Amino acid sequence: MNPLVDPNVDSAPRILVVDDDPTFRNVLEMRLQSWGYQVQVAEDAEKARRIAGEWDPHIVLSDVVMPQTSGLYLLRKLRENRPDRPVVLLTAHGSVEMAVEAMKVGAVDFLTKPLNYRNLKAVLEEVLASPESLAPVPEELDAGEGESFLPRRTGTGFGPFVGSSDAMSEFFDMLQSVARSDASVMITGESGTGKELAARTIHELSPRRHQPFVAMNTAAIPAELMESELFGHEKGAFTGAARQREGCFEMADGGTLFLDEIGEMPAALQPKLLRVLDGSSFRRIGGTREMSFDTRVLAATNRNPREAVEEGRFREDLFFRLNVLTLHLPALRDRKGDIPLLAQHFAATLSIKHGGPERTFAPKSMELLDAYPWPGNVREFRNVVERAVILARDGIIEPSHLPAYVREPQRSSDGTYRFPAGATAEDAERELILQTLDATGNNKSETARRLGLSVRTIRNKLNAYGIDR
Repeated sequence: MNPLVDPNVDSAPRILVVDDDPTFRNVLEMRLQSWGYQVQVAEDAEKARRIAGEWDPHIVLSDVVMPQTSGLYLLRKLRENRPDRPVVLLTAHGSVEMAVEAMKVGAVDFLTKPLNYRNLKAVLEEVLASPESLAPVPEELDAGEGESFLPRRTGTGFGPFVGSSDAMSEFFDMLQSVARSDASVMITGESGTGKELAARTIHELSPRRHQPFVAMNTAAIPAELMESELFGHEKGAFTGAARQREGCFEMADGGTLFLDEIGEMPAALQPKLLRVLDGSSFRRIGGTREMSFDTRVLAATNRNPREAVEEGRFREDLFFRLNVLTLHLPALRDRKGDIPLLAQHFAATLSIKHGGPERTFAPKSMELLDAYPWPGNVREFRNVVERAVILARDGIIEPSHLPAYVREPQRSSDGTYRFPAGATAEDAERELILQTLDATGNNKSETARRLGLSVRTIRNKLNAYGIDR
């Protein structure tokens, strides 16, 4: 018997069971009552929301796949009123147990049917052993207060990240360590691995979480505007400066400033940034007043920063100033064991976005996802799953719903490519651009010349693919 549960008093923890299968509901209700819990049941999400509002259960056990509204939708709605209420999701539709666990989206755990009741009991006892699970939530608490809103680490992810591979476990360990510090961090990793997500998670775990988080992509801002974006300007400081404007350092004062693609910062601006970081003060363009700031700086790059230093594109002293701590995000090809988790996670969340039944993957489709090298990493992976979710209206994602390049285009001995039946012109164009980039050593100018396109078009296409060469 759970020592926290006394079946003879009304204070026994309350559990709400949500499932459209009446037999399963009844069996689970009796099992939970035999363990000493108070139980109510609901056959759909709408009834569950009404009961939750009136009865205030300590834990909700909900099926994922239900008519009309999924368990993930219910989870989101329940968290609107009680963000800290533990929700355990249940499903019978996971072919890979570790894969289906990915559909937490804020749930404290995820169990597959038929239920292992020993595991269920252990999960309930673990949740109820936490004082927060039984404590009332102050009405004045909002999303900006309280530790219950911090990103949490689970068996299949950490905050917005999904993964349980060794590579991601090491990343999660380092993420927790750097979040506790207030030092500058250099976040490295290929395009599409989630560097800005990492920066936001560090901020949300830090003592600065109640202060601003400001992100700036240095590669997306013209060189002549970069200084103004960073430090702001006074009215009339230059042509077009019609009013005073705050820069990113000013906007992030007290919080965190994230400088994405720091390796693309113009060389002329790098010594100015170094002086500002060393002195913790700056002047707006056209200004005379020295302004101090208290901002933690996180920087990211998709290139090897040491190579940039060796090649003279990035100042060594600035690199050391920003690289007090290093956090590296592994490429998706180095964490292939996480692909089933990611696939089920994105299929579940994107099914809600696009409507219709919850999508699941045919075994062959999962094999193709696992075999593809994913040069655009998780960003490309999500794009592919979203396309498949849109096409698979009957709920099963078949190989035909995946892009042709994921279905392994075959290269012949004469250097030409054959695509599977049903390949689109977009598929062929993508493969042609990527292979030409390979042949030119990722030289975008030469690739554009060979294909008769502009460099801008090549860059735009790569951005659309979620790939940075």
